[in-house]
Amino acid sequence: MSAPLLLWVILLRWAGGGGCARPGRTWQHCTDLRPLDILSEAVPAAGLARGMRVFQVQGVRGFQLSSSRPRALGFPASRLFIHCDRFPEEFSIIVTLRALRGPAKRNEYIFTLMLEESPSVLVGLRYAPDKLHFLFWSQERAGGWQTRVTFPNVSLSDNQWHTLILAVSGQSFSLTVDCSIPKDVVVETPFPASLSVRRASFYLGNRRRRKGVFTGLLRQLVLLPGADATPRMCHAVNFKVATLSVPTVLQDVPAKPVSNEVLKHAYESDMKVTLGARPRCSKQEKAQFWFNASRRGLYLCNGSTWLSVLEVQHRLDYVEEYQNLVTNSETMGIEVFSIPKVGLFAAVANRITPPGSAIYRWMDGKFVHYQNIPTHQAQSWKYFTIGKKIFLAVANFEQNERGQEFSVIYKWSRRKAKFITYQRISTHSARDWEAFVIEGEAFLAVVNHREGNNHNIDSVIYRWNPRTGLFETNQTIPTSGAYDWEFFTIGPYSFLAVANTFNGTSTKIYSHIYIWLSGSFQLFQSILTFGAADWEVFHIGDRVFLAVANSHSYDSGMPAPSNFYAINSSIYELNITAQMFVKFQDLLTYSALDWEFFSVGDDSFLVVANSFDGFTFSVNSIIYRWQGYEGFVAAHHLPTVGCRDWEAFHTAEGSYLFYSSAKEPLSKVLKLKTT
Repeated sequence: MSAPLLLWVILLRWAGGGGCARPGRTWQHCTDLRPLDILSEAVPAAGLARGMRVFQVQGVRGFQLSSSRPRALGFPASRLFIHCDRFPEEFSIIVTLRALRGPAKRNEYIFTLMLEESPSVLVGLRYAPDKLHFLFWSQERAGGWQTRVTFPNVSLSDNQWHTLILAVSGQSFSLTVDCSIPKDVVVETPFPASLSVRRASFYLGNRRRRKGVFTGLLRQLVLLPGADATPRMCHAVNFKVATLSVPTVLQDVPAKPVSNEVLKHAYESDMKVTLGARPRCSKQEKAQFWFNASRRGLYLCNGSTWLSVLEVQHRLDYVEEYQNLVTNSETMGIEVFSIPKVGLFAAVANRITPPGSAIYRWMDGKFVHYQNIPTHQAQSWKYFTIGKKIFLAVANFEQNERGQEFSVIYKWSRRKAKFITYQRISTHSARDWEAFVIEGEAFLAVVNHREGNNHNIDSVIYRWNPRTGLFETNQTIPTSGAYDWEFFTIGPYSFLAVANTFNGTSTKIYSHIYIWLSGSFQLFQSILTFGAADWEVFHIGDRVFLAVANSHSYDSGMPAPSNFYAINSSIYELNITAQMFVKFQDLLTYSALDWEFFSVGDDSFLVVANSFDGFTFSVNSIIYRWQGYEGFVAAHHLPTVGCRDWEAFHTAEGSYLFYSSAKEPLSKVLKLKTT
């Protein structure tokens, strides 16, 4: 199967295009193919079963099961199979669980279906370290022996929530973990077409014995007859806790009390609310709350930062000049980042080599100079982390004093409290770095703009080698005068878009979007652009957008336009049915070099870096407000000079925009005033 065709099949399946499995002829009138909530059936309507407690972890509730009374966690199968006593021939099992991290070697049963007079398991699911086993009994085909289907390399014991989808059809068994690529297994013995459940019972987290009880938390256990549940489940934002059906007591909004009594929660949670100034947020404070009286907001610590849970929603009123930052020289790019337990920083890429580029630190509500780093016509910075290591990579456009052309990765030294040289990488007029993680592996991609006068050269993707502690070449991708990489994910799939600017004769060329398949990036879609300088991906609700900044229109073989620089930049939206990004909106821009997406309260905005209108570099950059059906509408006009880059950032004092000027040694911080 070709890569594009394979991709279409994968995306169609993820988006919900996969068809339902054929229901078994012996069973199709049993339940009208509705979801059967096994977990809810085991919970009494008036409370909890014996041996069952509710805990809330990472903001999600689940049942903890006791091994003292395993039979108390069971119920007759007839309560689910009310029209007949046959288990479905084709079905899905959906489980959301949190397995504990530990050295346990034994199997733990997630659920079983057992005959009352027999110790054998008719149907069951059990978890062992790094493996998942599905068990079933086939009297006709397996000689009365139990069949075990094993899925290897399933690592769940990380104290995190995971959602598993097991789809069964004949001899085919498919397991999807957190909506990632399915693991498919085909066995000799098919699941029986006629499996009687007469006098059988379901047991939660055990096989009717104290040994092998599931020690983690269970949130969801649903049987969906006649269908692969993957398309129904894999569309939520948080795939790890996607839900088809969960018991009422585990739902996020508790039932309303019937009287004026204070609601007594049926779950256990170590909750603490702190008042006053912003407290520390580290692993010790994880899951704790902070009420900010000045902003009238409630925040939750996720182990590193405070996340807004409830606050008064602000609306952008106007933008005011907040700080004029005199820089070493003209600034080509800005990177704003936070170093845990240290503070907020901004790295600016300065054009002139001596004294190089500078790093600023946010102190008392302003950026102040912190460190100088030698660079060679720096174009951009990229901040990223690998484990506890903190890095900052610069894209150098020119050669150094020895005629060598390197871009450099710097590492944060906790002892010296500054960035020091870590690794030099040979590049060719580098414009941009992009850092990302795929399947637990770290990557770093560089944009090579040109080599001499040749703009049609390879850009390179490097993979982190944890053994050597260095980035090593992993893949090269042909590019044409490229300016920018943009990495993004949609569901379990990873994409990388390149902005191609010039092929030596024209700026009217295709920029490309690549998708990660089988260990490398493969072409997904090509989009015609005009001197593309930047891609910006963003989400509004469940919709995914991709905006391109077109800088100018030039073609040596075509008559010159009246203005090379007054040109539409475009916003594209992902269309799952068409399996591609389709144009959503054109916006007139003036040599646009950057897009930046940001939000204020419930409102979404895009700001464009307009740099030149064909006559002057003093051009208004524009903030566009998202207005639904109308798309993005101009809301604020900001005077800028040769604007090259925008960065949005937030502090305890408010929200800001930071822009760099490629034409004067002065960058500006603007404050967003809200109502």
